[in-house]
Amino acid sequence: MLRRLTVWIASLTVALLAMAVMLAHAAHAQDPAAAGLDRDVTVDGGAAPLYGSLLTPRASRPGPAVLLIAGSGPTDRDGNSTAPGVRPANLKLIAEGLAAAQVTSLRYDKRGIAKSAPAAVREADLRFTTAVDDAVLFARLLKAQPQVTCVILLGHSEGALIAALAAQKIDVCGVIEVSGAGRPLGMVIREQLAAQNLPAGRRAQIETALVELEHGRQVANIPGLEALFRPSVQPYLISQLTIDPAKALAKVKAPVLIVQGDNDLQVSVQDARRLAAANPRATLVIAPGVNHVLKSAPADRAGNLATYADPTRPIAPSVMQALLAFVTSVAR
Repeated sequence: MLRRLTVWIASLTVALLAMAVMLAHAAHAQDPAAAGLDRDVTVDGGAAPLYGSLLTPRASRPGPAVLLIAGSGPTDRDGNSTAPGVRPANLKLIAEGLAAAQVTSLRYDKRGIAKSAPAAVREADLRFTTAVDDAVLFARLLKAQPQVTCVILLGHSEGALIAALAAQKIDVCGVIEVSGAGRPLGMVIREQLAAQNLPAGRRAQIETALVELEHGRQVANIPGLEALFRPSVQPYLISQLTIDPAKALAKVKAPVLIVQGDNDLQVSVQDARRLAAANPRATLVIAPGVNHVLKSAPADRAGNLATYADPTRPIAPSVMQALLAFVTSVAR
């Protein structure tokens, strides 16, 4: 009886939080400041500061706070990219949803991106661990804020792996991986390129290059593939290619939530299941009809990708509810 009552109370709490999020989104449409106080903060980025947005609810109270970590590429603190058609504002929307439930959050511009652009290092000097170290800096800043009792790391896409690795460098009370790959980058690259039906000779070039890089050896430039294999980016690739996201997550001691949409064109449900199997403390949530940027989206490619360019489309309710339920469980 007590167990049934506990489950019912938890379900009621999530339902009330979801209602609060919907009401807050409606208010936010009329008043951008309705979610709370959103202010710039900085950490020492070496050559220049790294910038982020600390969103504090209007009625802040002691509890966990969430650090939002962006995915790959030129992605800013809000989840928007300089790439054409990629402006979902998904990280900003999550931050606003958390604020509506009285949860503080911090999101930041990656080194070399947006307001953190002056802190860029030479591409040849960049390593995957650089991104992990930057996440740790912001996690420490968030933990130092008034009313923040502990920090939950939430990583989106490539940020999911960053979160798992950062959690091994700083005490956290939870890790959330959303739309995160469950296999090493080399496997993902091979799969994505295979889907492009490249000529056999080109596929052989790519495979040879990947094998060399996976063994820590740089390769000569491959004409036509500079975007992926240019010499200056190869040290970064070498630093990431052999990291297994599942093995990284297995080392996380804090509670873990894995959220994966089943209409994701970039990461599969199988990736999420591989991650969940690696950590006995992990809870897996498969969000139906949800894509890579956490929006409700059709399975067809054109309709799915159209949501990437729509910052007004909200985060899928099932995703927001899963995030809030996890934060609530950590707070308890």
